[in-house]
Amino acid sequence: MAYLVGLVVVGLFFLVLHYFTELTRKQKTFVTGVALMLVLFALAFNTYADTQRDKMLDVVARFNQNSTVKCSALDVNNTNFTLSIGTYTFIGKEKTPFSGQMISASKCE
Repeated sequence: MAYLVGLVVVGLFFLVLHYFTELTRKQKTFVTGVALMLVLFALAFNTYADTQRDKMLDVVARFNQNSTVKCSALDVNNTNFTLSIGTYTFIGKEKTPFSGQMISASKCE
């Protein structure tokens, strides 16, 4: 839905350029193209960020279900780590080999 709003805004932008500026048609087309590219870049970035967020939340859900999560070369589980909800970071529990170690949930699979 957001991309439709972006396209409408770019269209309105082109109309404003058309009626209220003294730019040539080529310049107007270039400026509109740049605005369109910005909207498309924002859409692509939002899609990427949503995918990364969903992946991280899936890792957190699996950890909360007492499943082992693979983070780099480590196996993260409820026995050796706790989850900091505010930062979505796995923190090694005291009296374990991982004591004090912090691993971001975004770096896990």
